[in-house]
Amino acid sequence: MEAAAPCPRAHHVDLRWLLSVAAGGLFALLLLLATSPTFRLPSSTTTSRLFLGPASRSSSAPPPLFVEPTLSRPLPPAASLPRFAYLISGSAGDAGMMRRCLLALYHPRNRYVLHLDAEAPDTDRADLAAFVAAHPVLAAAGNVKVVEKANLVTYRGPTMVTTTLHAAALLLWGDGRGRGADWDWFINLSASDYPLVTQDDLMHVFSKLPRDLNFIDHTSNISWKAFARAMPVIIDPALYMKTKGDLFWMPERRSLPTAFKLFTGSAWMVLSRPFVEYLIWGWDNLPRTVLMYYANFISSPEGYFHTVACNAEEFRNTTVNSDLHFISWDNPPMQHPHYLTTDDWDLMVRSDAPFARKFLRDDPVLDRIDADILGRRGPGMVAPGGWCQEAAAARRRRRAEQ
Repeated sequence: MEAAAPCPRAHHVDLRWLLSVAAGGLFALLLLLATSPTFRLPSSTTTSRLFLGPASRSSSAPPPLFVEPTLSRPLPPAASLPRFAYLISGSAGDAGMMRRCLLALYHPRNRYVLHLDAEAPDTDRADLAAFVAAHPVLAAAGNVKVVEKANLVTYRGPTMVTTTLHAAALLLWGDGRGRGADWDWFINLSASDYPLVTQDDLMHVFSKLPRDLNFIDHTSNISWKAFARAMPVIIDPALYMKTKGDLFWMPERRSLPTAFKLFTGSAWMVLSRPFVEYLIWGWDNLPRTVLMYYANFISSPEGYFHTVACNAEEFRNTTVNSDLHFISWDNPPMQHPHYLTTDDWDLMVRSDAPFARKFLRDDPVLDRIDADILGRRGPGMVAPGGWCQEAAAARRRRRAEQ
């Protein structure tokens, strides 16, 4: 048997420099990918995928022809302080209470929309806008907007819902140039509401919470409301008339919906920005469909938002069953809660709720809240906070530099 031919002798090559080049090339490639705008590391908090299917899609499945964006943003770092977007609404005679509520709630990080409905005289709206423009703190921050073109609102009618959605759209829009639209939670209040905590404390607590939580007092056990509210068909004249009129009932009745499940609860809510975006821009048709249904529903503010949140797959697991209000009801409950006074002080404080309602204008209990909880020192003063110390320090630095 012939001996195998010997292998040609290999030339000796020093491979150390090749390893260095390979390592450098690999590092450069990773750096390029990481800084590329089209490269994304997998993240459980990323909810917006433009024109992409779900991350769990099989590689063998055909790609979707088109997937609408959810328009959600990645959640900010949990440690960052949140911003709140407030709607404070009122009617004729509420301008004074609205000013007081605004000052008690004020913080330069937040955003505020004030809406006096069309039943209030134009002079009240003009005076409210002049007050905001003349107040040195409010004017300097520029974060308070008075709705000039007021909406006609019928109590318990769908126009209360459309007014809330109008304010939410204004807060999402900001100033139209990308400023003033950065907030995390939307809070709707009336002029007869008042805070029971400072905004600094509220921000501190909410900074520890997931930014997609929605605080909505709700239940699917609508019981007597099925017959008294869901089945009747009502018309709100404020949807199409210039002058205010009472709701009126149609003789026909309708069956309960089967396309979605009805929920009901409190009309006062703290809604996450992603959910508000869903209500306004609605990347599926549920918010619009439910809104059309509730156009003929008595007390629609106590059902529309709850029904959308609890039927939308993306948000049904984000609800916290609380409206974050202290409200004192009669037993059995009447149509309205009773007005809070100093007799309710201990219950209010022990409730740990950040808001309470309803209050009469300039009731002495409001003065006690200002003095003992908020630290307000006068009728025209905003509630102080850490931002006041920062502003004072900035003024001292400017004086020292001059």
